[in-house]
Amino acid sequence: MREYFIKTKRIGFSVWAASDLDLATQLWGESEVTKYICSSGTFSGKDISDRLNTELHNNEMYHLQYWPLFELSTGELIGCCGIRPFKSESHSFELGFHLRKKYWGQGYALEAAKSAIDYSFRVLKADKLYAGHHPQNKASEKLITKLGFQLTGTVLYKPTGLYHPFYELVNQ
Repeated sequence: MREYFIKTKRIGFSVWAASDLDLATQLWGESEVTKYICSSGTFSGKDISDRLNTELHNNEMYHLQYWPLFELSTGELIGCCGIRPFKSESHSFELGFHLRKKYWGQGYALEAAKSAIDYSFRVLKADKLYAGHHPQNKASEKLITKLGFQLTGTVLYKPTGLYHPFYELVNQ
């Protein structure tokens, strides 16, 4: 049974563990999920393992990660949502989310992102959050702006080799 450190109406936030490779494969093994987060559009088995290890490392070093999300009613993996340190600023983090395709369009990303934002500002006392998205990912663009993020420009995102729109949300 998974433990949840944040619960919403439908979602439980847990923490990735080294034993979660099967869950990571459920998420990052879906080409619909990865098509906008890497240049090839798909993750190999090594890419999935590396991504899980990145989340484990971020948790070990910073007590942060793109936490795995579970549907409370079924216990099924929805995807992940969370924060990671933003490279150049203390008390600033980058918000991110990846959902399995079967959970798209049902409000799960909005519900999870609102909780991650609240956790960042209320518990971690973040000054700012940042978020970005692939230029062709209109669903992420819509969600990020709906959450109140303001466009600041574009940044080169090395995994895709493209300039991604980049946004910030200031803690008021």
